[in-house]
Amino acid sequence: MISRKNNTPTPVSRSGIVVAIGAFALGTLLLFASAVEADAIPAFARKYRVSCQLCHNPIPRLTEFGETFAGNGFRFSAAEPARDTIDTGDRLLELARDLPLAIRFDAFAQGFTNGESGTDLETPYNLKVLSGGPISGKLSYYFYFFLFERGEVGGVEDAFVYVNDIGGLPIDVAVGQFQVSDPMFKRELRLEFEDYAIYRARIGDQPADLTYDRGISAVAELGEFTLTGTLLNGNGKGEARENRRFDDDLIKNLFAHVSRPITSNLRLGVMGYYGRQAEEGDGDVDNDLWMAGADFTLNIGQLEVNGQYIHREDDAPTFTADEPEVKTDGGFVEAIYMFADGRWYATALYNVIYSDEPQLDVGLGGPPDIKRWQTISAGGGYVLRRNFRLMGEFGWDTEQEATRWTLGLVTAF
Repeated sequence: MISRKNNTPTPVSRSGIVVAIGAFALGTLLLFASAVEADAIPAFARKYRVSCQLCHNPIPRLTEFGETFAGNGFRFSAAEPARDTIDTGDRLLELARDLPLAIRFDAFAQGFTNGESGTDLETPYNLKVLSGGPISGKLSYYFYFFLFERGEVGGVEDAFVYVNDIGGLPIDVAVGQFQVSDPMFKRELRLEFEDYAIYRARIGDQPADLTYDRGISAVAELGEFTLTGTLLNGNGKGEARENRRFDDDLIKNLFAHVSRPITSNLRLGVMGYYGRQAEEGDGDVDNDLWMAGADFTLNIGQLEVNGQYIHREDDAPTFTADEPEVKTDGGFVEAIYMFADGRWYATALYNVIYSDEPQLDVGLGGPPDIKRWQTISAGGGYVLRRNFRLMGEFGWDTEQEATRWTLGLVTAF
């Protein structure tokens, strides 16, 4: 994460950064070079006795098969017979023989400058437990719990029940907590340390963004079109209020996305979002907001290019009467190149957001009130094992004049 001038680190010399990062890299490589052949693989690979590469390449990025597997309720096909289940003698009860569990562990070492210089050992950065699988022929579930997230117990993020083929139609429904942006690009599966900033953008005191929220989402396949419609609280994944409700609004927020392959190499999508948010307490000012945008994925051989653009308007983001309307525009372009051996990869990511007023908060460690966010990052990595990835990345924040170097590891077992 890029540090800011208003959060100045303890000064150290630039040579100290080089020594610290070099020592981390050398120690890491020596450790990995002596590692034994391990058989520990995540829950779904254990169940089906296949390589993690079938669904992820590299972890956690999904392959086309992995997307289909998840869409089928974590089955090879929606119609497959039950496997690894207990015969309870009750045709209405299907229980897994073993509860599927997996662990993800992320650790990083960083050097950064933002007027001064510093280093940070973020070891670990994240530690979470995941579980998912079928409940019946058409029902499945998925959740994960952050045991450790940037020094705190992070709690539940994704947690939903999934129903396939409602009424025999190609319509799937998820009920629970999930990321609104998932039909466009999945933040949790990106290869970069740098985030997709536009999905996190919040304006003023308005809590709605395109990350986690509680709701109901339906996905329909109509010919070559994929349609997603989602009903949301619009409050994010925060705690319930004193009355035990997460949202007191009569009107829920709405999100819709439509995508279609244009050619064998190009997919295009469009999105829309509408919401109304009331101020907590006795406030009588509502904020109406809407978003519209487009996204694409272009594959050229071993190169994948992803892009997102979103326009947003809020008419009272600080819940103040007669405040001016705030317009926000932003997006990202991402490039991923997989080398021929399937183990080395390179990435680049450009983020930019503009807002009319200094009320922009992207929740990435910067000042809470800025008008423009712009970052550039580039890096790459190596798949040491199918479930163990090494990575390195350089990031530059052009607005805050900050730089970041990151070395790290991502593993799941």
